Order: sequence, then structure tokens, then C-alpha cells
Amino acid sequence: MLLDMEKIKNSILKPYGHTETLFYYSKVAPKLKNFLKGKEIAAKNWIPKGPMPYLIKRGSKLEPLYIEEFSCIDEKFLKTRAEMEHLGEAASMLTAKQKKIWEYFLPRKLADFFYATNGEKAGKPIERIFIDIDRGKDTTSEQAQEVARILVGLIKADKELQKGFPHKLFVMWTGSSFHVYLLLKKQISNAQYEQFFAYKKDFPLQSFIGRWAAAIQKQVGFKVSGSHEKIPQGISLDPSQTPSGKLARAPFSLHMKTARQVDGVALPVEEKQLNDKQLIKKLSAYTPEKVLEELNKLAKLLP
Repeated sequence: MLLDMEKIKNSILKPYGHTETLFYYSKVAPKLKNFLKGKEIAAKNWIPKGPMPYLIKRGSKLEPLYIEEFSCIDEKFLKTRAEMEHLGEAASMLTAKQKKIWEYFLPRKLADFFYATNGEKAGKPIERIFIDIDRGKDTTSEQAQEVARILVGLIKADKELQKGFPHKLFVMWTGSSFHVYLLLKKQISNAQYEQFFAYKKDFPLQSFIGRWAAAIQKQVGFKVSGSHEKIPQGISLDPSQTPSGKLARAPFSLHMKTARQVDGVALPVEEKQLNDKQLIKKLSAYTPEKVLEELNKLAKLLP
């Protein structure tokens, strides 16, 4: 049985006095079963002190972990993680699934929740196009919202796209910017992705991404480009995490400012919300506690 929400409502990320993200992720996991069905889970563990700022644990290196397996997270498991920091000393008290989850999500560390966008093994068919609206350091979340709003309009008006690649749109706030998905009704090959969606620096107008970026640039007062890299004083439309073997942030993932500070939560967004001038303020107000309070309502926005 999981912890009593009333007892920990002010310490979702520290249920037993130590930093712990798995209680929160165990609560949102049931709502993600459809969106993440068959997708290998990954975790970005933040390390406060060490040669690297974070460690990514994923199915290409470890035994694959799936969203359904989060059902094994219970009170006993969480207490064990609070009392014992290392898997070796706790292993005899854990099930096989609990050991696997422990390897992915390190105790006493903040962790982002990712997944393999189109599967871990390279070259697999693509069933979702993932577009990261990637902010440069001198651009704002409000500018990212403007780009997302225009992009959604362009996608819906693109007759070539609608005919060749029927899909369902899905928009997500990352905690800092936005992701736009085309959930394809029919899988495509990696070669088709490269031909029609991948950004081509030397021939930008040959792909949907390049054409959309050029169209957005004409409507805004800051730099917008298709790219696989951040634009310091602008925003890039980056689809490069689409192919299998790449990772995307999951809905309801925590978003970190530092290894010790959560500064946002990834949330599903309705297309019409992109017209709201107060949207960033509203989305930025969400804490893990508020997400769990409104989880049923938010989950209805997932595809």
C-alpha cells in the first residue's frame, strides 16, 4: 500500500526525509500507460557532486523498463530506499522489478522521466514525430509559446502533410518550453522521416520542419530556424529526437533547474491554451503536489 497522501502532502519528493522521485512517478505512471505503451523508460539522475552533472539510465544499456512495472513501487520499497542508499545492501529485500527500477532511478537524487521516442533499437519504424521547440539562452518561455501556437496552425493548414501523413496533434509543456507531436496514424520508415521531416541545413525548405520554421520566422520578431542545436538568441524547431534510439521527456516528468531544485513539471496542453497570454504563468505554478491534486483532469488531455 502506498503512502497516505495527507501525511506527505507537503513532502511529495521527500516522503521519508530523503529526496525521492519514485513516489511521485508511481502516482502518475497509471495515467501514462497508454501514451508510453511499449516504450522503454529512461531516467536522467542529477548528481549534486561529481565529475558529471547527471547520469542517464536507459534500456539500451540496462534491461528495458516499461511503465507497467511501476506498479511494484510500494511503501516497503520506498522505506527501504530511504534507509539504504545502495542497491547491493537492499537487494535481498527486493523483487526483480524493484531492483530494476532502483537501477534506473537512483535514491536520494532528483530524476527527470524520459522514454525512447520510437523505441531503443536504431532503425525501427516511426509512429510519432517529436518536435522540440528548443529555446536559446536569450529567449523566453513566452516566445516559445508564440512559436508553438503558430506551428500548430501551420501543421493544421498543411494539406501536403494531412494527405501524406495523417496524424493526431499533441502539445506538451516541458517545464520550460514546448514539445509538439504528430502521432501518426500509420507508421513510416526512418528513410521517410529523413526525407520529409529531418531538418537539412543546406536545403532547409526540402522538409516540413524547414518550411514551417521559415514561415514562423516571417511572423515573429526573433530568430527561428530548423536546427539540431540551440540558437543562442532564437528558437529552433528540432525533430532530431524522433528516430528510434533517441529519448523524449515524458508527460508529468519533473524539470530541474539544478541537481537540487525542481523548477517545473511537464504537462499536456490543449491547442486552444496556446492563445492564452497568461499560459506560462499558469503552467509555471504547477508543483508536483498540484499535479497530483489535479492528475485526473490533466490526464484527460493525454492522447
